[in-house]
Amino acid sequence: MATFVKENIKISLGAIRSQLLRTVLTALIIAIGITALVGTLTCIDAIKTSINSNFTSMGANTFAIRNREMSVHIGQNGKKAKRFRSITYEEAIRFTKEYSFPSSPSVSTRASGAGVLKYESKKTNPNIQVFGGDENYLATAGYELEKGRNFSAQEVQYGNHVAILGKDVITALFSSKDDPIDKVITIGSGKYKVIGILKSKGNSAGFGGDKLGILPLNNVRQYFSMPNMTFTINILVKSQQLMDIAVNEATGLFRIIRNVKLGEDNNFEISKSDNLANMLIGLIGKTTAGATAIAVITLLGAAIGLMNIMLVSVTERTREIGIRKAVGANHKTIRNQFLVEAIVICQLGGVLGILFAVICGNLFSVLFLNGSFIMPWLWTLLGISICMIVGLFSGLYPAIKASRLDPIEALRFE
Repeated sequence: MATFVKENIKISLGAIRSQLLRTVLTALIIAIGITALVGTLTCIDAIKTSINSNFTSMGANTFAIRNREMSVHIGQNGKKAKRFRSITYEEAIRFTKEYSFPSSPSVSTRASGAGVLKYESKKTNPNIQVFGGDENYLATAGYELEKGRNFSAQEVQYGNHVAILGKDVITALFSSKDDPIDKVITIGSGKYKVIGILKSKGNSAGFGGDKLGILPLNNVRQYFSMPNMTFTINILVKSQQLMDIAVNEATGLFRIIRNVKLGEDNNFEISKSDNLANMLIGLIGKTTAGATAIAVITLLGAAIGLMNIMLVSVTERTREIGIRKAVGANHKTIRNQFLVEAIVICQLGGVLGILFAVICGNLFSVLFLNGSFIMPWLWTLLGISICMIVGLFSGLYPAIKASRLDPIEALRFE
């Protein structure tokens, strides 16, 4: 059996070499379809990995209490996020004092989503997020210090003019020779001493984790105050296994603080770090379906093209088929020969397409998501399987047609 398959492959390669240009063009069509399919799926895997990385870095055992639902709105479809009345500073502080579950709660608020930070003659673009946080904010938000120190409880309480900055801000304001620690920068109308630099979290998938400035909570309350200012409570639980219990305890306490009556819905939202990640990944599933449909259409076109080439090949090699039958080849041998030839052409295109797909997918991952190399083994096996199916589908009819040729008529064919 192995010898039979080997011989058919050898004959197929010989036939392919005799019609090299036509075979290469057909293989390229198949390669484009496989590249579209496997490449897109590889890119989507890279995006999913990036999303999970971004949100798990916020803390796998962290949840937040805020005054609005999380939602992802793309295009004109989608449910609008429900917004509740603002969470006041007094409510947030009362929660941190009365929440007795083993955890580390923190209170934060956003001062600006388009802040401009200055140092001497340099300034950032107006895309820096400025937050106010307490001494526990770094831990609950998933940030780590690369250099310097965190806020002290006294600095938070008295609203001192100190700041902790993300890596993108440091790069924009300071040269590589400067030590940013203890330098005085301008945020809004105030002067702030830099006391800490955050480790880079990367800005993959557009989340801007390094375009950040953090100020003491009471400083933001005093100098960035606005009507209906709302606060977010982040809670870092000691263990992932305690998450559900911690959320239930927090829900019960905050319902009391917000005077929610029995039977009424919560007028606040509790969200875990993986909720938004799952929402985004769910939306990406629609993109996956669309990309797969486009790739399947491309492969269908390639299959029709391959079938046409195989039919032409049968016509051109009619005399050869007659000679083979005259020396003893039966219809099964002839059928298998042409079927293997179609499969070989498909597999050549598939290997080329998978190579292109891996290159394109990883270029996207590295250049746009700051990700690492991905080898999509599952999609590679899928691509090879699809090429096998396309080869069988495209080659079966021409192979049957070739096997049914009358040897006498075939020998007389000019």
